Amino acid sequence: MRKHFSLYSQYLIGVLFGLGLLVSGMSNPQKILNFLDLAGNWDPSLIFVMGGAVIVGLAGFYLSKKKTEAFFGGALHLPTRTEITKPLIIGSLIFGAGWGIAGFCPGPAIVALGAGHVKALVFVAAMLAGMAICNRFFTAHKA
Repeated sequence: MRKHFSLYSQYLIGVLFGLGLLVSGMSNPQKILNFLDLAGNWDPSLIFVMGGAVIVGLAGFYLSKKKTEAFFGGALHLPTRTEITKPLIIGSLIFGAGWGIAGFCPGPAIVALGAGHVKALVFVAAMLAGMAICNRFFTAHKA
């Protein structure tokens, strides 16, 4: 029973997350590109979306430090590495460049794919190919 409740809650949380991405405009690549275009048609509205996400994330990490078990049971696995490494910097630069070029990052791209955006299909296919290549050739950096 507990496992089914956990699956349903995960599904509902995913739906809520997807709806939030749609309502905020994060799944619209043009809105993202306008946010990144500081010298042109700049749209600062995503600052509030990202700020809200950072606040929720910080609150979640703060509360999780006091717990030893996940909300629905089981071990709570939190990141332990704190150093800034070369692969982290390179990965961040690649992620940022891809976000700036395509106007998508992984979560919003999947939502846009579900909404029928053809551009999202190309992005998600490239993202999955990149993940497969990384898993195949760069396994030494797994934590």
